[in-house]
Amino acid sequence: MRYTLLMHYAEQTGATLSDEDMAEAQRAFSAYAAALHGAGVLIAAEVLRSSESTTTVSRVDGELRVQDGPFADTKEQLAGTFVIDVDDLDAAISWAGQSPSVSWGAVEIRPGATFTRDGVWVMNG
Repeated sequence: MRYTLLMHYAEQTGATLSDEDMAEAQRAFSAYAAALHGAGVLIAAEVLRSSESTTTVSRVDGELRVQDGPFADTKEQLAGTFVIDVDDLDAAISWAGQSPSVSWGAVEIRPGATFTRDGVWVMNG
């Protein structure tokens, strides 16, 4: 079963995060990704740029609206994702609990409904 682990935590900048702290976080995420890969469950991972670089597209009254900057007015932002393929929710919870970001914010676990393989939609689970 595929699950996406969504990492939500307060964004940090160079002004609020030291080079040493950034290097430690990068080491922690590299080790986490290596553990997921070594277990054969890692499908994909993305670290997202800051929410200031966000562009949100919506349709209002039939017109396309493009909004720059963060859309969500919240202290925590979606910072990255890991897509894993594990047996069940218990396994996904175990992996989410090992994420470095669980110490900084929340890790949302969301099962995928469908995914594409070679351009064809496949039902998950």
